[in-house]
Amino acid sequence: MGDGFSILNYCVLFAYLAGMVGIGALFAGRQKTTEEFFLAGRRMPWLIVGMSMFASLTSASTYIGVPAFAYSHNTAIFYGVLISPVVAPVLILLFYPFYRRLNVTTSYEYIEARFGRETRLMVSGLFVLSRIAWLGVVIYGPALALSVAADIPLTTAILLMGVLATAYAALGGLAAVLWTDAVQFVILVGGAVWVAAALAGDVGGGLAEIVRVGLADGHITRPSMRLSLFEMTAVGATLSWFFVFLHDYGADQVTVQRLMATPDLRSSARAVVFNAVSDVVINGLLLFIGVALYVFYRGRPGALPEGINGDRIMPFYIMQNLPDGVSGLIITAVFAAAMSSMDSGVNSVATVIVKDFVQPLRGRAAAESADVALARVLTLLLGAAATGAAFYAARIGSIIEAWSSFMSLFAGPILAVFLLGMLWRNINILGWVMGCFVSVAGTFYIQTQTQVIWFYYLPISFGLCFAVGLAAGKILPSRPAAEGTTVQWPWG
Repeated sequence: MGDGFSILNYCVLFAYLAGMVGIGALFAGRQKTTEEFFLAGRRMPWLIVGMSMFASLTSASTYIGVPAFAYSHNTAIFYGVLISPVVAPVLILLFYPFYRRLNVTTSYEYIEARFGRETRLMVSGLFVLSRIAWLGVVIYGPALALSVAADIPLTTAILLMGVLATAYAALGGLAAVLWTDAVQFVILVGGAVWVAAALAGDVGGGLAEIVRVGLADGHITRPSMRLSLFEMTAVGATLSWFFVFLHDYGADQVTVQRLMATPDLRSSARAVVFNAVSDVVINGLLLFIGVALYVFYRGRPGALPEGINGDRIMPFYIMQNLPDGVSGLIITAVFAAAMSSMDSGVNSVATVIVKDFVQPLRGRAAAESADVALARVLTLLLGAAATGAAFYAARIGSIIEAWSSFMSLFAGPILAVFLLGMLWRNINILGWVMGCFVSVAGTFYIQTQTQVIWFYYLPISFGLCFAVGLAAGKILPSRPAAEGTTVQWPWG
């Protein structure tokens, strides 16, 4: 234990980083076709895909931000996380049969089959914009943790994070991304368990005292039906995360690409269920860490130096209270959370650019090897762009609020167009376009001019776009959907 990042800690961290790049090197050069580079040949085991699903979306915004939120506010987020197993059947029965039937590489190929190429390009563009911004946030998170833990400049930490994660994503394609994600899943879960156990031992009275103080001081949220736009409540979190999970696991390319890398729908379903259970267990553990940190420092007035708060709390505790080597391993877990998100993001954005823009708009076919080479170059360029976005994210306060602000502007309209297309047979896509303008303008106004809490941003964004899109889309003239692109229900 101590104030600095010891030589042993550095050895642990760099051994991990070398291992990740090594996995990328192991798969380098094996991909001869875009299907091998983007989908690992559609033959990945469901368990590896399930681990990757969780790891790729559990960025540093979750690994650091969720404990920070429980430390500063409460655990109402957990009621939202509990909705993940409820969303799983919707994904398995509604979204993925369409993707399997069309044998897509990107989820936006469904949009072309349903609404045409122009709409596919628009939705793909929204995804690219949102994910580059999101990637900046997930780089900033671990860079901040390393800066706090090792006392190095934040700029250096951001560059280190961005360069290394981009390197192995470019080398090995989706296969390397999935296998590194599986390793990262084990590390980040192990790190969270260790921190939780250490805190339970460090607090006098252990688990019982953490629960008692958490309840007494309002950091553990009791179930209630109270709804407020200005504070985190149980029912508000539940409603909000329903739409977050529908987007993240049903429409977002980062997840769709993983599930389409499995051999069949049954394997995809197993990966979805594994991820849903992981959501509940691991996010619950992270929230417990946040409450335990509150109780720990509540009993030690003056133990936190000025400026150590929010997203800096957990890295500070790790470095001050855990043994050398162990603290290095858990800071490494923060890197694991972020690297799994960044590798997934740059790979998915490169996939969308090649499959949704370059190939459809190109006048003539090109060799598969040329498109694989293009994908590698794009991965490098996107990694550089994401690293640049991280410097902007560093100017924003809470990591988890930054994530929500970025994503809600784009994720709401994306989810809306998928559900409009799947659930209504007769709909005019111009209605959705109108809804996009209303949604982006309305959500930006709410973010900047009101005190509405951040976790309502995505549901509001979705609701505005969906309502305007449905109303206008049903009034305007429409043509019936192509066979197999909608659910054949009476209201369609």
